Amino acid sequence: MNYTSVSPAEFHARTDVSDWRVITNRIEATFAAPSFAQGAAFIVQVAQAADAAVHHPDLELRYPGRVHIVLTTHAAHGLTTADVDLAIIISGLAAAGGLRSEPLAGSSIEIGIDTVDVNAIRPFWKAVLGYADDAPYHGTVWSLHDPVRVGPPVWFQQMDVARPQRNHIHLDVVVPHDVAEERVGAAIAAGGHLLSDGRARAFWVLADPEGNEACVCTWQDRAD
Repeated sequence: MNYTSVSPAEFHARTDVSDWRVITNRIEATFAAPSFAQGAAFIVQVAQAADAAVHHPDLELRYPGRVHIVLTTHAAHGLTTADVDLAIIISGLAAAGGLRSEPLAGSSIEIGIDTVDVNAIRPFWKAVLGYADDAPYHGTVWSLHDPVRVGPPVWFQQMDVARPQRNHIHLDVVVPHDVAEERVGAAIAAGGHLLSDGRARAFWVLADPEGNEACVCTWQDRAD
């Protein structure tokens, strides 16, 4: 099947996908149903629409009735018109069913690990987490994924030399672009401090009072 890619900027320039936000290489939406049973019924409707479109999202239902939906085109390694088309259908089903859209609720966590030798440490993390290798890039596997797509991805950041003065593991918190600065501000107000905004709006580097680091990330201003 041929897919037409859609960039994050192209996606957010549309006026018919306001329920959705780009989170890295996918789009996410959250809908609040009046009850758990109505949330389950909505998932059945989404599943039927996905079967009809031959394009299937990841679905999650949490009490008391919150439905979280993730769409991406795995074969294209990112967003395509197939995701846009199904997103519009799903939003229509949600509106017709009286579900409330919560477009700013989506986010994802990635674990970044600094290393001077990716090949030396990756097997340990692959084994202890029960994860699988991602596709290699220039002959090296740089990241791992949960085979059932529940746990956060893990990626390895190549270091020229070890930096003992900093934590070797940090979290990337990927959020909707329109809540990023608020999230950064809240983290600073909660006792953290800003280490760097040199790559904002792609990411802000923050640390807690003991120096443990986290990055707040969005799709914006990324070179790729």
